[in-house]
Amino acid sequence: MAVRYPIVPNTITVHLGKPDEAAKDITIPFTDYIANVASSEIYPTWPENALIANIYAIISFTMNRVYNEWYRSKGYYFDITSSPIYDQKYTPNRSTYENINNIVQNIFNNYVVKANQIQPYFTRYCDGRNTTCDGLSQWGSVSLANQGKTALEILRTYYGNDINIKYNAPVGDNTQGFPGYNIGLGSAGNPVLAIQRDLRRIRKNYPAIPDISSTVGIYDQETKDAVSKFQQIFSLPMTGIVDKATWYKIKYVYTSVKKLSDLYSEGLTEREATFLYEDELNYGDTGIEVEHIHYFLDAIAFLDPDIPRLQTNSIYNDNSITMVKAFQKKYGLPVTGVFTYRDWKVLKETYQSILKSFPVEYQNYVDELYPDYFLTKGTTGEDVRRFQKFLLQICLFDHSIPGVRVNGTFDDLTEKSVLKLQKDYGFEENGIVGPLLWRKVVELSKRK
Repeated sequence: MAVRYPIVPNTITVHLGKPDEAAKDITIPFTDYIANVASSEIYPTWPENALIANIYAIISFTMNRVYNEWYRSKGYYFDITSSPIYDQKYTPNRSTYENINNIVQNIFNNYVVKANQIQPYFTRYCDGRNTTCDGLSQWGSVSLANQGKTALEILRTYYGNDINIKYNAPVGDNTQGFPGYNIGLGSAGNPVLAIQRDLRRIRKNYPAIPDISSTVGIYDQETKDAVSKFQQIFSLPMTGIVDKATWYKIKYVYTSVKKLSDLYSEGLTEREATFLYEDELNYGDTGIEVEHIHYFLDAIAFLDPDIPRLQTNSIYNDNSITMVKAFQKKYGLPVTGVFTYRDWKVLKETYQSILKSFPVEYQNYVDELYPDYFLTKGTTGEDVRRFQKFLLQICLFDHSIPGVRVNGTFDDLTEKSVLKLQKDYGFEENGIVGPLLWRKVVELSKRK
């Protein structure tokens, strides 16, 4: 399991105007943005601790907007505006102050957090003379610094004694939350876990949304029902599929009900931000994503001599690294042996292309290939029908299996038979068909 901590972005996209105003969007280095805002908002002659406290507030405010995808969840294509009415004052092409630049370079990947929350705190602030607010007073911070207060003590004066600094946060690409593909029945991974987590919390405010009991990160019928109801409530097409519009609407409502962009936020705890799937897989890692990668690599290696077909299991081992390196080299990816999200997208696209254009000489095997998504109760279609045909062959010699109707619908009877097979052959008893169970069922179906 891995905690998904906020990442300080290398760059940030700024809208040079109010949110709905027709204005240019610019993408600039994060540190340049912070130094520009700080040079526009505060004076370089202020005491150093006042400068540091204010720059922490600017960084955390910015990080809060980025982490919560506040504007992207509203359908915009930028991270923050240049308008101080909505965000912070950014002045294009302005010069910045040397001492402010130095402070920014030293603390740009530190931000304010509150209590046991992990998201960057919404550090509202105002000048304290012309305007006042519930957050930090910029001129008030000067007085406190002159009294000998440290930057953290200044921040706690305005935001509470449970304020702390998250130091040395990771820095990376500013990736959007939406995974880049629609999520539906059979999908799996951290995007599914995020949707399930968000909908459970949204349900407290919208109890008509059905509960989701699954905690394994697989998009099942309960999840589909919850998504469909959410779509109905918020006037989206009731498809039960999480497309980009549904993803960001869920994100927006979740951020709103949790008040993640508010001084009085309910907050996001470490437990809520802990996901089953690692962002990178390396030697010794285990789990369902490792099994997925092994299955797909093996299928590709069956047809591609450039990728060795080696013995694998549910552990990411030396054979895994060898196969991954060969795959990365073949498809122009960084050859590291470490499997990343970028590799996963290419692997899945490659496997899908195999399913669509299987070589003629291997057509007898095409029905045996796993369809690249989990089969779960409620799933329908030709892939379910293929699975049921294999299951029927097993039922002919193993009369302890409850049975199957080859109808293309993953119904109660199919689920009962899957549960029995999982029990008999040492799989987790969840009624869901993944790549390893699929392979086992195909193997068993060939018994005479």
